Amino acid sequence: MPANLPPGLPIVPDGDRPSSPLPSLPAREAVHSPAEDSGLPHGAPFEMSPEEFEAAVSDALQLIPPKAASAMDNVAIFIEDDYTPQPGEDPDTVLLGLYEGVPLTERDSWWEAGSLPDRITIFRQPILDICTTREEVIDEVAITVVHEIAHHFGIDDDRLHELGWG
Repeated sequence: MPANLPPGLPIVPDGDRPSSPLPSLPAREAVHSPAEDSGLPHGAPFEMSPEEFEAAVSDALQLIPPKAASAMDNVAIFIEDDYTPQPGEDPDTVLLGLYEGVPLTERDSWWEAGSLPDRITIFRQPILDICTTREEVIDEVAITVVHEIAHHFGIDDDRLHELGWG
């Protein structure tokens, strides 16, 4: 994340690639949790500080090719701890990420008149809940970021699954 933005504010890709990948940190020892009794992988959920997770999201954004990053228009990326199902939604709904907005392929000449930015939210805890290592978290964050940005470009879930980004 750019140093001039405090945590919690949108992360905006600048098209530059990171000079190095996330530093490798030793994995924390697993602590017994209800996840172990729920059938989740042993050791889940993986523990990672909000700052480390934010760095993983920022690095994932740097994987977006500069041409695609520059084509992104009026979109903000946020990190939240968890998704709260909306009224009428299954209360057990779990999301790793969410795109809210009007895809670039559906915008018309009237779209810009007073439109709020599209919003991509990456949900920290559900990702940590399904991962057992730092590398798995980094991979899942990258997949989720690419998946949600693809929605901004108008690519639907079926096509993303065909491409291996489901």
